[in-house]
Amino acid sequence: MDKTTLHKLSYGVYVVCSKNAEKLNGQIANSLFQVTAEPPTIAVSINKQNLTHQCIDTCKSFTVSILNRNTPLSFIGTFGFKSGRDIDKFQHVHYKMSKRNTPIVTENAVAYLEATVCDKLDVGTHTIFVGTVTDAEALTNDAPMTYEYYHIVKGGYSPKTAPTYDSESDQRKKKPTEEKKNG
Repeated sequence: MDKTTLHKLSYGVYVVCSKNAEKLNGQIANSLFQVTAEPPTIAVSINKQNLTHQCIDTCKSFTVSILNRNTPLSFIGTFGFKSGRDIDKFQHVHYKMSKRNTPIVTENAVAYLEATVCDKLDVGTHTIFVGTVTDAEALTNDAPMTYEYYHIVKGGYSPKTAPTYDSESDQRKKKPTEEKKNG
């Protein structure tokens, strides 16, 4: 099987956030899609090892910040390659709290969505959380970052916990000094 065929699928780059009690957390995600228009419903795939998974599963809500093309790799690295178990990802980031008291990253975001979990599907290493959109706002008219742009133009790669991780192609792009941790 030619796994590179999966690279032809289109994705965006998002920060998905939630909280567990008072602990805020967020992670980079690329596997997010709109499920229905009425009611507006989205779904996101989150690795079970990630702290964000635990937070969404507990509080039953999440936000999605749609990142712009100019988002620095260091910003993506904070949410994509560091664990909220080890650092406060929100310490130096512009964010606000949603109507449901869930964090929304506004820095580098073109828009955001807030969703309440209405269903979930266990798919092995990941859970697909389905959420009814309860709030949304466009913040800028900037172009959103696609996953292709992230890989080709910015030179980014996928962490092991990403649904799109491919050890052969992603390891060729990985800088040897970077350390990967769960989101």
